[in-house]
Amino acid sequence: MRISFLCLLVLLSSVEVTLSQTKTAEVSQITHDSLGIVPIDVAVPDPPTVFEAHERWNLCYELRISSFADKGDLEITSVAILGPNHEALVSISGNDLKGSIDPQAAVGTTLKPRTYTTVFMWLSASSPDDIRPVLRHRVNLKSADDASELSTETPEVAVDRRPVMVIDPPLRGDGWEAVNGPSNSSLHRRAILPVNGTAFIGQKYAIDWAQSYPDGKLSHGDDKVNKNFRSYGQPVYAVADGTITESKDGVPENVPGDSRAVEITMDSAPGNHVIEQIGEHAYAAYAHMQPGSVRVKLGDRVKSGQVLGLVGNSGNATGPHLHFQVCDANSFLVCNGIPYAISSFEVQASDKPGTVARRQRELPVQNDLINFAAPPAPQ
Repeated sequence: MRISFLCLLVLLSSVEVTLSQTKTAEVSQITHDSLGIVPIDVAVPDPPTVFEAHERWNLCYELRISSFADKGDLEITSVAILGPNHEALVSISGNDLKGSIDPQAAVGTTLKPRTYTTVFMWLSASSPDDIRPVLRHRVNLKSADDASELSTETPEVAVDRRPVMVIDPPLRGDGWEAVNGPSNSSLHRRAILPVNGTAFIGQKYAIDWAQSYPDGKLSHGDDKVNKNFRSYGQPVYAVADGTITESKDGVPENVPGDSRAVEITMDSAPGNHVIEQIGEHAYAAYAHMQPGSVRVKLGDRVKSGQVLGLVGNSGNATGPHLHFQVCDANSFLVCNGIPYAISSFEVQASDKPGTVARRQRELPVQNDLINFAAPPAPQ
């Protein structure tokens, strides 16, 4: 049986929003007239950070493009990353551009007056040296009022090229599938959540870890019974030395499928869970554990490899699995996800059953089938 695990909260991405309608005499005259002004604002809300996955070096970030036109639609026709001489090193247009904007978004590539959209960017290179230390973009548009193409270049944005944090795996054993894992189109990647006037993507690099049997199935027997899933009851391990900053237990479990045992809110979405501070502005978060299984409490100091609880099906989950992420604040949702690397693991080849590739200090990506080291033998 294959099931699609939901991310913690409903996806909110690239939603059409009417910006401030306040006008002044000066703003109302800003058009693409003889002044050459292009009425858009392009922002990179979170610093792009380099990380390694599948022996490639990657960069994942967002471009938030806002229209400040008082009237008339603007159609985004292409987005380019520029070189030192303003040449286009990478250009995204057509279906590739549309695919980089969530297909359910109300706006898409067409900006109505005073609206915005988000372009999800993901670059990949064979060497970190191929990724420039700063990024500059060119956005090309067409106006409904004018057939000519408009073009604007953005200020430079610094790229964070420092090595990412290396952690130990949160699970042990073979057959762990990285459901909704890092990719430019996964549910976690595009789960923008605006809270208190700020938009967050806490789940940008999150993974729903679900363990399959050797035959590829997640469960044997009645798939409405949690214990029939291979993931169920597997120990969840601390990924690094750290301090427990949040711990919750006692949330009842769901029946696998679409039912929920509790009403889903921002507080209840992670179900039984643990958050561990593992560095300055770095928090490892573990969600959906079994009720009664959480073994740590607020303020506890833990060691890497220490058991925190057991995989379950609580909170906003459709089946037993571990939702794991690292982000920059003590929260699952009101934070921004940060990339990390797992110290060591094997990737099972999808096209050659039984063939594995050893990976070290990399981040697994969406749908990878991973073998972690076996758990220690009982004493």
